[in-house]
Amino acid sequence: MSTLQGQPAEIATKTTASTVTTDVIRAEELRRHYRMGETVIRAVDGVSLSVRTGDFVALLGSSGSGKSSVLNLLAGLDRPTSGSVKVQGRDLAKLSREELSRYRLHTVGMVFQSFNLIASMTVAENVELPMRFAEVDRGRRDALAREALARVGLQARMNHRPSELSGGEQQRAALARALINLPQLLLADEPTGNLDSHTGIEIMNLVREFNQQLGMTVVMVTHERALAERYAQRFIFLADGKLVGDEMNSSSALRLGEHRPGVEGER
Repeated sequence: MSTLQGQPAEIATKTTASTVTTDVIRAEELRRHYRMGETVIRAVDGVSLSVRTGDFVALLGSSGSGKSSVLNLLAGLDRPTSGSVKVQGRDLAKLSREELSRYRLHTVGMVFQSFNLIASMTVAENVELPMRFAEVDRGRRDALAREALARVGLQARMNHRPSELSGGEQQRAALARALINLPQLLLADEPTGNLDSHTGIEIMNLVREFNQQLGMTVVMVTHERALAERYAQRFIFLADGKLVGDEMNSSSALRLGEHRPGVEGER
């Protein structure tokens, strides 16, 4: 198996640690309700699910089905109304604001449809930003940012600003930023939504490399069944805030010759 370009020793260490097949995510009767005037919006309404370490899972559903709300709960960006969501055994609902910030900094990487790059910063500065919050030494930040940008093919654009990049390049920069602190869980919310089909495939091929070669768990929100079938091992279907289906994508595994690190033949 080929290795990712510029892969540092720290990633290799993390890959070894991620080969144990355990549930990285476990949600039980998860609910997120909120009021809009006199109406109660049941964005997430009793969802129970688990995701194993190293899986690539697609959350599928139409607009308003609750898939992005579930992702926000997994990211610790929102708190459940009731129920629990545990990541690596920690109940996110019981964490303080500071603990949730550290969780997002060290455990989770997030990629959004809108890129969310800071326009006034260079690409390298955007990628370094999580390390600044983690108080990583400045010299080490620079080296790690270069490595992260090399992994996504942007080393020649590191001193450009987001407005000088194409949409695909901006999403590559966002992906490098999401991965800079070597998260064990990558959460992607419609990561190809603002990209043409060719560029979207390039981005998704990168995400698949991180999943297959590094054992990184990926949970991706999408409304595109074809995209999910091409990349995800498992589909979770949502409608009206409820889980309405959960199935494996055996055809994808056969087509891609997929083998998760350390768990061959487990399916």
